[in-house]
Amino acid sequence: MTGLLTVYGVTDQETRRDICASARAPVRRRDAPRTVDRRQPHATPRDFPVTDDNSAAPDRPPTTGIDPTRPHSARIWNYWLGGMDNFRIDRRVGDQFLAIFPGQADIARQSRAFLGRVVRYLAGEAGIRQFLDIGTGLPTADNTHEVAQRVAPQSRIVYVDNDPLVLAHARALLTSTPEGATAYVHADMREPGKILAEAARTLDFAQPTAVLLLGILGHIPDEDDPQGIVARLLSALSPGSFLVVNDGTNVLHGQTDEPAENSARARAIARFAAAGGIPYNLRTPERIAGFLTGLELVDPGVVSVSQWRAEATPFGPPAIDAFCGVGRKLGLRSVHPTRRPA
Repeated sequence: MTGLLTVYGVTDQETRRDICASARAPVRRRDAPRTVDRRQPHATPRDFPVTDDNSAAPDRPPTTGIDPTRPHSARIWNYWLGGMDNFRIDRRVGDQFLAIFPGQADIARQSRAFLGRVVRYLAGEAGIRQFLDIGTGLPTADNTHEVAQRVAPQSRIVYVDNDPLVLAHARALLTSTPEGATAYVHADMREPGKILAEAARTLDFAQPTAVLLLGILGHIPDEDDPQGIVARLLSALSPGSFLVVNDGTNVLHGQTDEPAENSARARAIARFAAAGGIPYNLRTPERIAGFLTGLELVDPGVVSVSQWRAEATPFGPPAIDAFCGVGRKLGLRSVHPTRRPA
């Protein structure tokens, strides 16, 4: 093991320290971004094969071990959010991604802020009391159940992910108010039938439910029929339910004379995938809006995540390359307004 860790520029002692700290506090949260450790020389993402064992390959056998010598996309995302559930190798690869596309850190933070705003809207103004959060990721500050149950303590939340690393941290998501409930389903998004069947142990799909697909559809290529997966999930929901979609785009890359596929973000994602990470499919805002076809769009429609019901400022929040939308399933139960009061 010593030789392997020397290649990555991480010592046995440093790795043991990371492992011990993770064992003592497997889920730690922190609001401020951590200071980047620049004492070690950086290498390129190609030098660090990313281990995302199950997230995009349901036919691959699951692994249960956590390897602190190889970077993992969930831990890298956690690092970008300022969390502490990551190892030195994740921080270094995360920094390399940011060196190619610095805007990724803003996308991570703004996407997380959107989750808070949309869950507060759903639990508050829309009156939703059931949430199905698919593609949960590692726990961090203001998880879905925490936001929802602050507004409505009786809210019931089911988290879904197929990443063994997230499963190992799931107990942090299984805390609830006495009036509400939380549960965790270990499943792949390509298994909507399994997800719905297991979630039904906690949620009553005869009642309005919000399905959250935040940053997950980009991991489903077109050949796996993401539209069909979304339609299957929606078919189980009662009228008055909501679908929330948020995913990466490549329309604001800042160089209008440059093909989108050559943008810094596209290059960073391509290198990440080449290093063994989960391929991510950037889609246009129009493609993201397509997932909401047949639903009534909630104002302000399909917009950049930073601009969805954001706090008003004199100049407005700047748009970022991640777009979102919220749609309501129509029917007799559809009684909550989607338009803001005048």
